[in-house]
Amino acid sequence: MNFTGAPARPAAARRSTSRQLSRLAGTGLIAALAAVLVTTVAAALVRVAGVDFEVSADGEAIPLAGFAVVTGFFSIVGVVIAASLLLWSARPAERFVWTAASLTVVSLVPPFLVEADAATTVALLGLHIVPAAVMIPALARSLRIETD
Repeated sequence: MNFTGAPARPAAARRSTSRQLSRLAGTGLIAALAAVLVTTVAAALVRVAGVDFEVSADGEAIPLAGFAVVTGFFSIVGVVIAASLLLWSARPAERFVWTAASLTVVSLVPPFLVEADAATTVALLGLHIVPAAVMIPALARSLRIETD
């Protein structure tokens, strides 16, 4: 028993969880790098196609590095959520997909709140979907493998 009165987990179970977290972190890091790369390239291609990414009346545009940084940050947040669910949920893959999909939907609101033209708004919506399409399946697959 540990200090909470719950039975202590055996050492083998702790090692197994540690391995699962390590594999999840590795998968998450690779997926995050892929999401950053794909999103930044997509933003560059959209910019070349003529979308200016100006999000304010004073003409301030989102730089390409901004897409990379924000994508990287929120991808790591996704890995932390997946790891938390791996530790504390009986169905981590299912819970992760629901949580990540919900957060992706919430992320679609800000493009409508900035002072951008229609092309920029549509491009930003697409650029929110791109990293989600990379991260969610990779982490969910990893969570399913880890818990099966």
